[in-house]
Amino acid sequence: MLDGLLKLLPAELAALVRALPASVLDGLEEIRVRQGRPLEIGHDGGYAFVTPDGALSADPAAGYRPDERLCARLLERITNHSLYAMEEELRRGFVTVPGGHRIGLAGRTVLEGGAVRGLRDIGAFNIRIARERRGAAARLLPHIADRARRSVLSTLIVAPPQQGKTTMLRDIVRTVSYGDWPMPEARGWPARKVGVVDERSEIAACVRGVPVFDVGPRTDVLDACPKAEGMMMLLRSMSPELLAADEIGRPEDADAIREAAHAGVPVIATAHAGGLEDARGRTTIRRLLDEGAFAAVVELRRRGPETVFRVVRPIPAAREPTRAAGGAEIC
Repeated sequence: MLDGLLKLLPAELAALVRALPASVLDGLEEIRVRQGRPLEIGHDGGYAFVTPDGALSADPAAGYRPDERLCARLLERITNHSLYAMEEELRRGFVTVPGGHRIGLAGRTVLEGGAVRGLRDIGAFNIRIARERRGAAARLLPHIADRARRSVLSTLIVAPPQQGKTTMLRDIVRTVSYGDWPMPEARGWPARKVGVVDERSEIAACVRGVPVFDVGPRTDVLDACPKAEGMMMLLRSMSPELLAADEIGRPEDADAIREAAHAGVPVIATAHAGGLEDARGRTTIRRLLDEGAFAAVVELRRRGPETVFRVVRPIPAAREPTRAAGGAEIC
């Protein structure tokens, strides 16, 4: 996965990344490129600056400083030399490149009627490395298993950015699609048909419609499709037994999740939030929780290279939520 990304970077930037120690490359999470400021990387839950010879330093003064020419070349490469073709991505502030890697952008916003139309004078890039971690969901699945239906419960995974939500979601999809259930009592449970709406091309990282990541043999992916429309399309045409979507939050997303619930199809989704209470602060998600659309909420946290989770059973309306047995786990 990293080799494909490095081919996209300007040669001098790719050379600096390749010069990093193997242990750092294995845990590489972010590459932050800021014009005229030190090159920074995130790895194994920490951060460091990269020197001109590829060493790591805590001193920003020692860091390699990308110039305007390098940043312009990086922008040309990630937009395939066409800013116009990437107008929608620039409006949202990020571009997803082959391999599922998301590149966040910062610069001067272009406004139209008070709304953001796009970006110009882009001088900062956050390259987030997408990684496939098989087995990431093995310790979580027993807590969200629907033993009556021999499947999984409708579950919302919440965490701040860069905590492993998409990685966890992807591995749940893969496990359910293979029928590789980790619980002893689940031997004999069938593999399930899974429908994935991959609006940002991060879950399956499709190239020409074919997933790059292993999302299982019984998984159908709608790539680069808005979540609400995609969930309805899959419900109508692909007879899924589980739906999966990343980063819900819009009212139309909630309508599609309700339709799935009425059809008896569980949904695994993610959302940006610090925890259940923060999630309830978002009107759309609060309504879904109050309506009982999700039987479980998973709160994720990073502790260095590991991920800690807590499973909460949200009770509809005003009753207090309860903690699932097992509380905090490391996966």
